[in-house]
Amino acid sequence: MATHQPLIRPEVGHEPHNPVRDDSKLAPTEDLDRQPDGVPHKVVGLTALFSALLAILVGFMFISGGTITKVAAILLGLTAIPVLVGTLGRKADRERDHKHPSR
Repeated sequence: MATHQPLIRPEVGHEPHNPVRDDSKLAPTEDLDRQPDGVPHKVVGLTALFSALLAILVGFMFISGGTITKVAAILLGLTAIPVLVGTLGRKADRERDHKHPSR
């Protein structure tokens, strides 16, 4: 059985080196630790977590309770959502990558 040879053999001329953790091989504009849009990953995770917990709590209160509990669930939603958005927005501004802003 004959061996299968590729039709095109690229000639690089040198061994390619990726700047994975070698800072001496980084270009001046490269930053391997840059986060998408400069938004800290912790803030994205906390936003998802607290949003899901708040939705579960308000939904459970609305479904299982009487009239007063339903009103409390609505008031909780009306006050907790702006507080959650404001708090996590300020945290994102504090921890945002100001040295390497989003492209």
